[in-house]
Amino acid sequence: MSVHYFDHAASAPRSSRVADAMAPFERGVVGNPSGAHRAARLARRALEDARDSVAGHLGLPATGVVFTGGGTESCTLALAGVMARRRTSSRRGLVVSSIEHHAVLDAADLCQREYGADLTHLGVTPRGVIDLNHADRAVSDTTALVSVMTVNNETGVLQPIGEVAERAHEHGALLHTDAVAAAPWVDLREYVASADLISLAAHKLGGPVNSGLLAVRPGVDILARSPGGGQERGWRGGTVDVAAAVGLAAALEETVERRVATLAHAARLRDRLWAGVADLDGVHRTADVDTAVPGTLHLCVADVASDELLFLLDEAGVCASAGAACSSGAAQSSHVLAAMGVANYLARGALRLSWGAETTDADVDAAIRALRDAHHRLRGGEVLAD
Repeated sequence: MSVHYFDHAASAPRSSRVADAMAPFERGVVGNPSGAHRAARLARRALEDARDSVAGHLGLPATGVVFTGGGTESCTLALAGVMARRRTSSRRGLVVSSIEHHAVLDAADLCQREYGADLTHLGVTPRGVIDLNHADRAVSDTTALVSVMTVNNETGVLQPIGEVAERAHEHGALLHTDAVAAAPWVDLREYVASADLISLAAHKLGGPVNSGLLAVRPGVDILARSPGGGQERGWRGGTVDVAAAVGLAAALEETVERRVATLAHAARLRDRLWAGVADLDGVHRTADVDTAVPGTLHLCVADVASDELLFLLDEAGVCASAGAACSSGAAQSSHVLAAMGVANYLARGALRLSWGAETTDADVDAAIRALRDAHHRLRGGEVLAD
């Protein structure tokens, strides 16, 4: 059976270019970048070249790029690193949106427990966009940090980062943005130019898993979460994985080079996919075209359970998800849809389809056919002929 992969938002396929870039550092002698001999120097040069590359695409000095073990660690370092510095300060406010990935939500809870952060959750509109009126009330002169993701990982909705940054900076607060889901689709150098801390993960770009970074603007000071060894400016102790850093840099470089073509291709596939299922009874599109990135189509099917949909799609060779991936792989109720006010009879039938540059028209046709057939089996209706 052919496999049609529509779960790029969970993890994008690793490209040959990334694999080739990583290969020299995945076998044989790979020096410790902190060493002084020839092998160490070669490793350090590769690491610093990777740092320079990603910094250039973010519009930041390379000295502010900290390589991490993934997006979750990056978000935790950002929130905990800032709030730990301010645990004895009168400025202990932490504002996060209610639709953040759990990497941020759980880190925010940690900051509340361990550092006494005064935690506030920002609401969103029914379109899944940050409620800026709520932000006006929530951010104050006691706020230390605001964290709002650039693109929501479930719905694909782009957030007004510049406007949120204005509100944070007006009160002397920092802005962190989880740009993991945005990196495949937006020009980060332009769109997150006002953010003070930026989190990325390689595997959403076709890079390796367990590879991420936190970019920190000059003048921002954070406290290490894993001290020891002095690596990464003392913000993250431990020997850096050279292959992972090189893979991240290669993935981001390739994404930037292909972005314009990928955006057009993805938008065409999105329109084709939606046109193929829009007439199905009880199928609702969660996010508007003008607010979502083109590589995600988030749907809700009334009175159907997500796990039933996903099972039937998987039987047809279509890989999709209900939303954010969790550690157990089980479907869970979406806090994002709850924050948007989506009724439960719709939210329980959530379906996220996401794709990329290598996705074909044939893949989309297969997804349409599988979804129409699943809809028939679960709700009744016409079955497409083979």
